[in-house]
Amino acid sequence: MKIEQAISDKLAVGFSLACVIHCLALPVMLFLLPSLTAMQLQNEAFHFWLVFAAIPISLYAITLGCKQHKRYRLFALCGTGLILLLAALLLEEEFIGESGEQLLTVVGSTFIIIGHWLNYRLCRLLDHQQCDCSEHE
Repeated sequence: MKIEQAISDKLAVGFSLACVIHCLALPVMLFLLPSLTAMQLQNEAFHFWLVFAAIPISLYAITLGCKQHKRYRLFALCGTGLILLLAALLLEEEFIGESGEQLLTVVGSTFIIIGHWLNYRLCRLLDHQQCDCSEHE
């Protein structure tokens, strides 16, 4: 497995998890710890920058993986997740409400996480099948 592909899969999963944490845990933390309100993490710019970072990294990792294992359904799975994240960002609370935005973010992030996890596993499996190591015998 190419090291860039493995790192980018892990980064994409990390950014997707950060979106979920930002979306679900932050309101609870702001309620429980009022001093966090000064940090401006509730700001939509935070969500924008997470999505802005997740898109190129996800596309890069999935493209590298699909070239290696030829399972293009993973590209569709991650692409759907990215589209849902973009929809949550662009539609905002005014059109779909806070619950709708959270739902789109969580579902989109879940698609991305599953897609990158499968991509990572398939690439590792392919690497082990092509080597002569005794690890998989």
